[in-house]
Amino acid sequence: MTSIDDFLVLVHDEIGLTIGPEHADLPLDQVPGWDSMHLLALLSALERETGRPISLPDVLEARNLHEIHEVAVRA
Repeated sequence: MTSIDDFLVLVHDEIGLTIGPEHADLPLDQVPGWDSMHLLALLSALERETGRPISLPDVLEARNLHEIHEVAVRA
């Protein structure tokens, strides 16, 4: 899962949100269907997918899906 497109597929598959590249840079509160519980589910899915721990504080600082993706790929 290195590309933003792969990341967005993971978000869809794990959380069930229908999103596309146009949603990656939106503030999280503007992503259709997003709520704060999705963040924890996504963090768990990312750790499972990457096989590495991902910094919760860094994910909490992310303002959008693109920034969460950046945290995940540099972990």
